[in-house]
Amino acid sequence: MSSQLIENHRENAEMYSDPALCKEKSRELLQNMNLPKGLLPLDEFIEAGYNESTGFVWLKQKNKKEHKFRSIGRTVAYDTEVTAFVEDRRMKKLTGVKSKELFIWVTVSDIYIEDPNSEKVTFKNPTGFSKTFPTKAFEDGEVDEEN
Repeated sequence: MSSQLIENHRENAEMYSDPALCKEKSRELLQNMNLPKGLLPLDEFIEAGYNESTGFVWLKQKNKKEHKFRSIGRTVAYDTEVTAFVEDRRMKKLTGVKSKELFIWVTVSDIYIEDPNSEKVTFKNPTGFSKTFPTKAFEDGEVDEEN
């Protein structure tokens, strides 16, 4: 399904295929959306794209990745394709991201910062359940690779 979404939003999108440039542009996008730069710690990029008119962003990587955010003790899995609609302080209709809760993987569908003064970021799943963490947990240097 995410591949079809990507195809639907390619027209007029900025696209990058150089791995270093993809990483730079993904971090730049997060910063421009006022989200923590370490929120999507992906590697081995194949492609990154952003359609500014629709707010759709996609990131493709060679392999799935698991990362542990040390300060909150959470492991997050990133699929080979991660997509979302972005706007200021929000990623919605997110695909390709799951968080490990106890012994099960839970899909993450929305990430947002409700109040910029609170310094907290909220992660919501499709059923409406959400968890909130400090934004500093998702800044650079807070990520440990698990693979």
